[in-house]
Amino acid sequence: MVLIATLYYQNEKILYYDLTKSNMQNEVSLISSLIILSHMKGNEFDKQKLLETKDYRISFYDKNQNKIFGNLDENIDFSKKIIDTKDSFILVDDRVLGHLDIYYIALKENMYFEKIKELKLNIIGIFFIIYLIIAIIGFYLAKLFLKPIREERVKLNNFIKDTTHELNTPISAILMSTENKTLSEKQIERVKISAKRISEIYNDLTYLFLENKETIKDIQEYNLKDLIDEQMEYFELISSKKKILLNKNIENFNYKINKDDFIRIFNNLVSNAIKYNKVAGKIDISLQNNILKISDSGIGIGKDKLNDIYKRYFRATNEQGGFGIGLNIVSHICNYYKIKITVESKIKQGTTFTLCF
Repeated sequence: MVLIATLYYQNEKILYYDLTKSNMQNEVSLISSLIILSHMKGNEFDKQKLLETKDYRISFYDKNQNKIFGNLDENIDFSKKIIDTKDSFILVDDRVLGHLDIYYIALKENMYFEKIKELKLNIIGIFFIIYLIIAIIGFYLAKLFLKPIREERVKLNNFIKDTTHELNTPISAILMSTENKTLSEKQIERVKISAKRISEIYNDLTYLFLENKETIKDIQEYNLKDLIDEQMEYFELISSKKKILLNKNIENFNYKINKDDFIRIFNNLVSNAIKYNKVAGKIDISLQNNILKISDSGIGIGKDKLNDIYKRYFRATNEQGGFGIGLNIVSHICNYYKIKITVESKIKQGTTFTLCF
């Protein structure tokens, strides 16, 4: 901007100089013509009229360079055609050729340096206006660019807090259950549930942050009914704590997938169905015609939040624990295997996830 402003100033200054010089030469040429014409016709030359203008000062000189009349008082160097003073230009012209005993005309303009000063102020003003506009735009863009970073930082801080809380609950349950040397059957169940929960958290975190994306997955054909049955023992145990009824309608269905990936999908969806369900609610799990459906009678998800539920760290509600990575993992795995996942939900009525293999 400084370079552009400087170049513009220099260019405009040259144009002003050329224009001022041209106007002065035209003025002197006109005055010289009047003097010559008056001398040739024998008319009286109107000196006073020339001195009344505010645009310039003028003086007339004889052959010996002595001032005859005029309102210009500066000392004139007649060897120069243009005299540059501190605040103006003086043009010296000798084209009168002695008519009316006038040999030299000196014309001083009064506007050039005022225009240059005005030009400087205009350029400085425009410079600061543009600079201010760019600064405001830059500040706005900086805030715009930094906003996602701030949001991610907040999400990460919340994620760390939520992870600590999620891990603290099962660990505390294990510690409390193992205070006595002899464990009751109820305490053993509590330890199993808590240990399984820690294992789930660990698996989700390692999948999300530590898994090598270039690792070739061990994909085999599995009967999904068998994989679901393996996980149901654990879910029947934790659902009984909230008196939730689990209904299953599972048929045999073979599908090529990594075993751990399917377990992550199934466990995250069923865990959410239990976590966000009401006491004495129900969960329906069906696998028919290549379609897996998991429905619950829980708190539901608002329509305005359905488009965001697969985003990492997003939580549709703060009523229960969790740190917003389960559905992100589900979405990622479904995309990998081209499994179509849809969701339907109504507030206080429940949610249904449908997976088409």
